[in-house]
Amino acid sequence: VKNLCDYAMAGSECSINPDVFRLVSEVHLLQKPIGAICIAPAMMAKILGEETEMTIGFDEQTANDIDAMGAKHVTCPVEDMIVDTAKRVVSTPAYMEAKSIKEAAAGISKLVAEVLNMVAD
Repeated sequence: VKNLCDYAMAGSECSINPDVFRLVSEVHLLQKPIGAICIAPAMMAKILGEETEMTIGFDEQTANDIDAMGAKHVTCPVEDMIVDTAKRVVSTPAYMEAKSIKEAAAGISKLVAEVLNMVAD
């Protein structure tokens, strides 16, 4: 996210790299599934908005920023994921909450499996 947008400096007023914004927007318009891991939901919130449900875990400031950008933050433990079935977006906190690779891997593995299920649909 640090390379693709300026969220770390600008918070909810961030700007997104135009190529990334275009690509994610087009993938979303085609109703293809999108997986967002760790802090990436903050960038996705700026692109997708539309009350899209997503998570970064429990960080209050980032959760508030996600809401301010038009998405809807849902708290979630590191070993789980949030699925917005209607918007076809899956997210997990990963290293926003993980204390080890094993903790991050649990949620990421669930996210990957869910995105692959959505692809098969």
